Amino acid sequence: MVARIEVEKLKEGEFQVRVIEDRSESTHRVTLTPDDYRRLSGGKIEPRELIRRSFEFLLARERKESILSEFDLPLIGRYFPEYERALKRKI
Repeated sequence: MVARIEVEKLKEGEFQVRVIEDRSESTHRVTLTPDDYRRLSGGKIEPRELIRRSFEFLLARERKESILSEFDLPLIGRYFPEYERALKRKI
């Protein structure tokens, strides 16, 4: 089953992400600065969509339970060096 990813903006630069699979879910708090948003998306998609696509990237590589509960979005690149290139190809 494909996971459902729900992204809710809590306040400027802060989002809550719910990943729902079958009968279980995980919740994550993600921060995104304006500079990181522009660098990662080029302004071509909304911040919520950027985060959703970032979680699609993560879920293709690890289980939802392995994703940190709180992190800054660019941190993904430390664990997966191909993250930014892969993301920009899909935008």
